[in-house]
Amino acid sequence: MNIIAWIVLGLIAGAIAKAIYPGHQGGGILGTMVLGIIGALIGGTLAVFFETGTFALTAASLSIPGIALAVLGAIIAIFIWQQITRSSSL
Repeated sequence: MNIIAWIVLGLIAGAIAKAIYPGHQGGGILGTMVLGIIGALIGGTLAVFFETGTFALTAASLSIPGIALAVLGAIIAIFIWQQITRSSSL
């Protein structure tokens, strides 16, 4: 997938994940894009793992199932990020 498609997928997935996930996440447009791209990588890697049983770093594609996987991955990334920042502020 080329970089433009990754950015578009990142924006879509990050925005949907931020809308779904409860609470305030902050971050702005750049944070949303990075969060979505990380989510696409997490979602794509989980999909490959469940299909083949091996880990392969890949991104979800720019399709409806790909966006769903990227949103799921972005929600996981939000959760992990909040756990990291919450524990460091204590």
